[in-house]
Amino acid sequence: MYYNEKSILYYDGKFLKATKASTDLYGQSLHYGYAVFEGIKAYKTTNGTKIFKAEEHYDRLGRSAELMMMPFDHTTPEMIEITYELLEMNNLSNAYIRPLVICSPNMALSKGLKSFLVIEAWNWDNGYLSEGLRVMTSSFERPNPKAFKIEAKVSGHYVNSILASQEAKEKGFNEALLLDECGNVAESSGANVFYEKDSKLYTPEKGSILPGITRAAVFEICDQLGIKYEEKRFKPEEMKGADAAFFCGTAAEIVALESLDKVPFQLEWKKSTSALVQKAYRHLVLNEDYTYLKNQLQYV
Repeated sequence: MYYNEKSILYYDGKFLKATKASTDLYGQSLHYGYAVFEGIKAYKTTNGTKIFKAEEHYDRLGRSAELMMMPFDHTTPEMIEITYELLEMNNLSNAYIRPLVICSPNMALSKGLKSFLVIEAWNWDNGYLSEGLRVMTSSFERPNPKAFKIEAKVSGHYVNSILASQEAKEKGFNEALLLDECGNVAESSGANVFYEKDSKLYTPEKGSILPGITRAAVFEICDQLGIKYEEKRFKPEEMKGADAAFFCGTAAEIVALESLDKVPFQLEWKKSTSALVQKAYRHLVLNEDYTYLKNQLQYV
């Protein structure tokens, strides 16, 4: 699914066949989840293959490594150049890109001694989530920001995501909505969340969330189109039965929610302001103009 005998990845300064690459079984990253990563998308546009928000993603990768006290000396321009070369070598345009920083063998609970940059890419034509998700409030909370570096994209944090997502699916839902330690809405297992009320969008403020790059792109779209939005703390009860809601993330892009805890959202999706944001986002990733959508706001 992710690679075959022809696939090439980048590992520790070299381009290698994916089937020939290996890692040390005594590494901190394997034993303790002590690694940082990014999820990035590339798209086929009229101007060729374009990595969406490449600088933002690789800046965050470096920042995550810094927060986790990992030695890491790769620059953002260097990593972007490597990634475009990797896409070309694999003949990929619409692709998912996974940079990963792993650490050398070390069984002590101490900061990494040496790190290695891995960049993988594979074909990805659409998001992994379908439209109209049925979502449940999870029994699992997001990690407490006093216990973890929440703003870093750390591999070990995603055990929490696996538990929440699997719990939801076992109970007949598509995905989970996680709360913070105070019972406020935080995010899904792998995406940020927005809800809409009277054509205004609301999303959790920073604190217990990973403030996603797609989330920032939604703000960018709203500023361009004149859509009101607000970052704030709110309980799931405030979100239930709202006009519309969506998850957003690199892989998911922008995906509509059908219900929360079996309480449906009120508007037909295509008649919501959120649907316009979804349409604008698709134009944005393809490097296309979307400002014409501003004229459609009066009809939602």
